[in-house]
Amino acid sequence: MRVSLRGMLQGVGFRPFVYQLACGLDLNGWVRNVSHGVLIEVEGTPECLQKFVGLLEKDQPALSSIQGMEISHFDPQGYERFEIKESDAEGEPSALILPDIATCADCLQEIKDPSNRRHGYPFTNCTQCGPRFSIMESLPYDRSRTSMKDFEMCLRCREEYEDPNDRRFHAQPNACPDCGPRQEFLDSKGKNFAPRRNALEAAVEAFNRGEVVAVKGLGGYHLMTDARSDCAVRRLRKLKNREEKPFAIMSPSLEHVRSVAETFLMEERLLCSPEAPIVLLRRKAGSVEISQWAAPSNPYLGIMLPACPMHHLLMIELGYPLIATSGNLSEETLCIEEEDALDRLGGIADFFLVHNRPIVRHVDDSIVRIILDRAQILRRARGYAPWPITLKKPLPSALAVGGQLKNTVAFSKGDNVFVSQHLGDLQNAQTYSAFEKTIASMSALQKARPEFIACDYHPDYSSARFANRSETPTVSIQHHVAHIFSCIAENELEPPVLGVAWDGSGFGMDGTVWGGEFFSVAHEQVRRISSFRPFPLPGGESAVREPRRSALGLLYELLGEDCFNRREIVEAFRDEELKILQSMFAKKINCPLTSSCGRLFDAVASLTGLRQRNSFEGQAAMELEFAISDSESAGEYPINIVSDHEHESFNADRLLYEWRPLYRVDWGPMVLSLLEDMEENVAPGVVALKFHKALASAICRVARLSEMKQIVLTGGCFQNKTLTELAVGKLRLEGLRTFWHQRVPPNDGGLALGQIAAASWQMKKESVQCV
Repeated sequence: MRVSLRGMLQGVGFRPFVYQLACGLDLNGWVRNVSHGVLIEVEGTPECLQKFVGLLEKDQPALSSIQGMEISHFDPQGYERFEIKESDAEGEPSALILPDIATCADCLQEIKDPSNRRHGYPFTNCTQCGPRFSIMESLPYDRSRTSMKDFEMCLRCREEYEDPNDRRFHAQPNACPDCGPRQEFLDSKGKNFAPRRNALEAAVEAFNRGEVVAVKGLGGYHLMTDARSDCAVRRLRKLKNREEKPFAIMSPSLEHVRSVAETFLMEERLLCSPEAPIVLLRRKAGSVEISQWAAPSNPYLGIMLPACPMHHLLMIELGYPLIATSGNLSEETLCIEEEDALDRLGGIADFFLVHNRPIVRHVDDSIVRIILDRAQILRRARGYAPWPITLKKPLPSALAVGGQLKNTVAFSKGDNVFVSQHLGDLQNAQTYSAFEKTIASMSALQKARPEFIACDYHPDYSSARFANRSETPTVSIQHHVAHIFSCIAENELEPPVLGVAWDGSGFGMDGTVWGGEFFSVAHEQVRRISSFRPFPLPGGESAVREPRRSALGLLYELLGEDCFNRREIVEAFRDEELKILQSMFAKKINCPLTSSCGRLFDAVASLTGLRQRNSFEGQAAMELEFAISDSESAGEYPINIVSDHEHESFNADRLLYEWRPLYRVDWGPMVLSLLEDMEENVAPGVVALKFHKALASAICRVARLSEMKQIVLTGGCFQNKTLTELAVGKLRLEGLRTFWHQRVPPNDGGLALGQIAAASWQMKKESVQCV
C-alpha cells in the first residue's frame, strides 16, 4: 500500500512517528520526505494496514497537520523491515513549511540540568522545537537544505538522530556543544571582547551595567537592555531614534508577567504557546518595575516569554525583564548578518552577542492581542509565518505583493495561500531589498510560476511598481476591496457580505484618499455602498504626522473660514502657520479630499487636546482609545446616514465594480456635538467613548440599509479593541453574523491575502469595467 500525504509534515517529527507506528504494527516498508509532503510504502496484514491508516491521523504529532491523503494499492514488494529513506527532491514542491517553534519543555529542562551534556547550550532543539523557516533553504526539509548543513554532527548527536526511540530522531538542526553553533561576545567594532570567557556570562554583566546588547536570536537581532532602568531605556530610545513607540519586553517567567500585567487564561496560553508571540497586556495598576519609558503614555505592555534557549539562559541568569526591540534603526528591516549588524547597529549597541548559525531569512516577533476572547494577530511573523491560510476552493497560482506599509507578500498554490513574514515599510531601502529577497526565496521554495501578480491600485506604491515592471500579467486591486476580501477569505465566507474597511488611507478610484468604506460583495459584483463624508487634508501626507491638520480640515469642511477662529485651532497652530494653511484652502493647493476613518480619529484626538503631532503611525488614534473612561452614563454622538443623490439612480447592475457610494456617513452632527462638549469641559475620556459609540452605531445603520446578514470588519482601525467590541456587540443585537481578523492582521499586513482572493474572483469574470 502506498500512502501519499500533504500538509504540515516536515520538521515536526512526522517520519519518526510513522516509523514507530509501522514497527509497532509489524509492518514493513519505508517513509520519506518528498516535495509535496511525505510518501509511505507499507506492507502487512489488511487489519494492520487499516489500523495504520486510521492512526496516522488520530495520533499524529501535535505540530503536524495532514491536509490530504491518497492511498493506492500495489502488489507486495517483499520489504524485510521498515526504514526511513533519504528525501526525494524531485517533483513540484507543495509540502508546508513549519514556522520556527519556541523551546519545548524537554529541551528547556536539559539546558537547566547541570548533569546534561546540553546544560547551558543555547542551540538545543529537537523534533518538537527550534528553528525551521529561518534556516530553511529549500524543500524537502533535510539538514543538507538548511543553514545547519556545514555543522557535521558528532557521534553522540548522530546516534540520537538515528535512534527511532529518541526525540531527536531525524531532528534536522540537532546539535550540541561539541559539534554545533557557538556564540561570541563582540564589542561595537566587532572585536571579540571575551575570548577566554563564556559569551553569555559577558552579556549578563553588560546588562547588569545598564548597557545595550545586540543579541542574534532565531530570526534576527534584538536590541536589548534592562527594562527596569529609566536611564537605560531612555538611552536606547535616543540611540535608536524611537521617541515614543512602545518597546517589546522579554519577561523571565509567566509568574513575572503576572506581577507586572493583567493576564487571563487566553493571554497566558498565548505567552506559553509554541508560537510565543508578543502579547499586548494591560499594565497592572501600581506596578512600577517596568520603566515608564518602555511604553510612554500607553496602558499596555507588549510582553513575550523567551522563545529560544539563548533567551531562556539569559533570563535564568538575569531574573529580570529586558527590552527586546527589533535589531534595526526605526523603519528599517531586521539585521540578520553579523557584518550588517555591526555596520547598522554599531552606533546603538555597546556589545554584540552573536553566533555562527546563518539566518536564511529574517523573521521578526509576532504581535497578538485578545479581542472578544479571540486572538487577533497584529504582526504575523515568527511562530506563524509561513503557515498557510487554507481556503475552501483552490485558486490560480498567483503572487500578491501587498501594500506600502506593514508589507507582506503571498503566493497561492491550490487551496493554500502562503503569506510571508512581516516585512515593513517599503519606502525604506533595506526593507525593499528584503521584499525582493522574500519574493525570490518563497518562489524558489515553492517553485512557484504565478499566472498573474496582484498589487495595490496605487500606482506609486513600491510593491505596485515591482509588479508592473514584471513580464507577468498584473491585476490591480483597490486597497479597501483587498482588505475586505482578506477577511472574507480568512473566515471562509461566501457572498453576499457587507465589508466595512476603515483605515488611514488607500488610493480611491476617484483619485481621492479613501479610508472609511462600506462595500457589498456579491457573487457577481462589488459595490461601494457607503463612505464617510470627505474632508480636505491640508498638506496631504503631513496630516498623517500631524493630527492637528486633520482637525483643521474637518472643521474647514464643516464651518468654512470660521474654523480659523476656533480655540481648538488657534491653540494648535502658530499665526504664521495658519496664514499659510488658509491660503492653501483658498487656492486648493495640496489639500486632497479624504473619507478616512483613521484621519477622523486623528482629528478628534487633536480637538480633545490629546495629541497634535504623531511620533509614530497611529499614535493619536491609540491615545484616543486609551483615554476612554468607564462612564456608564455617557451616551453617543449623533451621526447621520444620508443618501448620495448624485448616484442613487445610477444603474450599475452590469458592472463588476461600482465605486460611487449610495450613502454617505455624515460626521457633521457628531463633530458639532463634540465641540459643544469641549466648550462645556466634558472630560476627554467621555468624549472619546461617545465618539467610539457613534462609529459603532454608524456601522449598524449602514448594515441595516444594506440588508446583508454577514458583516466583516477590516482595516487598521479594527485593531482598536473598543471599536471592534462595540461594533460586534451592536451588530449581534441586530441578529447579524459578524466576522473579524484572527489569523492575518486587519492592517496592511493582511492585504496580500486579500489581493490574491480579490484578483482570483475578478479573473473568473468575463469582463472588468470600472466607473
